[in-house]
Amino acid sequence: MPALPSPAIAAAGLVGGYAVARWSGKRAFGGVVLVGAGGVAAYEWRRVGGAKVAAGLGAVYLAGFAGSHPLARKIGAWPAVFSAAGAVAAASWAVTRDKG
Repeated sequence: MPALPSPAIAAAGLVGGYAVARWSGKRAFGGVVLVGAGGVAAYEWRRVGGAKVAAGLGAVYLAGFAGSHPLARKIGAWPAVFSAAGAVAAASWAVTRDKG
């Protein structure tokens, strides 16, 4: 198990970023949360799997963020954010579960 739970950190970054943006009314504040959690997760991904793993999971993280926007039009904002967070967490867990 990694020293830091990168799947949980990545999921929390997506959910927390959206929550902060929504409740503060400032998208930039949500972006700070999103980027901060993504940076911590990327650090852990690099520590346990190297640069290629960190880059790949970083791309999944960004795709989850971007993909939640069009998905929100179909299923609603919170379900889209939770779906994206779950997908990112699952990918992170699948790649890092045996490392660390």
